[in-house]
Amino acid sequence: MGDLSEMLGGLISYALLAALATALLVAAVTDLRRREIDNWLNAGIALAAPLYWLAAGLDWVAVLFQLGLMLITFLLAFALYAARQMGGGDVKLLTALALWFPPGSFVQLIVIMGVVGGAASVAMGVFNMRRSPQEALRNGLATFAASVWVMGTCAVGFAAATGRPLITPDATATMAAVLPGGMMLAVLAAMLAGALMVGMGHIFRRQRGAIPIPYGVAISTAALWVLLQNQVFPALSGAVLG
Repeated sequence: MGDLSEMLGGLISYALLAALATALLVAAVTDLRRREIDNWLNAGIALAAPLYWLAAGLDWVAVLFQLGLMLITFLLAFALYAARQMGGGDVKLLTALALWFPPGSFVQLIVIMGVVGGAASVAMGVFNMRRSPQEALRNGLATFAASVWVMGTCAVGFAAATGRPLITPDATATMAAVLPGGMMLAVLAAMLAGALMVGMGHIFRRQRGAIPIPYGVAISTAALWVLLQNQVFPALSGAVLG
């Protein structure tokens, strides 16, 4: 009987996680299309969390941790909302997700959200620029800087998701053989850093207005990432190995 109830709880918990993943996809799409996340969706995510606690077998100490994490998240996110750095729907979504992820996984979610949000800020900033023909060089540097930033973010994200090193020893050896040494390398690095600084500065100096960043997409992407990495993939691996 105990094995049966444990199996049933596992099935229900995975069904609820699948529902959460679906809700996150819906939140990302609506945020992209309308720059808002529906209240009913955030409420559904929050109200389904206690069902997940029961199915996953959380004790009262773990539940108190989740409630405390939710409260801290709301206070910090509301401060960002008051400073006009985050939308109301984003605050509600992040607060609701704090009920689902344990503290360690939630910190991981926040870090990934920051990385994805930063890349989105730069990418959206390029499209939001006021362009002048007299600033063709600066516009080109801005596009170059944004491309480097976004590609770097994707590389870091891929490395984190797969557990592979960002630069392999073979790649390091190849670069060492191709790149010039000493002073010339320092000069090239300084020139690259200067181009990136000028480009990034131009992006944020020539904005038409506030950058329309879809933070809901960043939150949903980070939550799906952590959900897949910490819940789905380990479960699939266990099922295959078992």
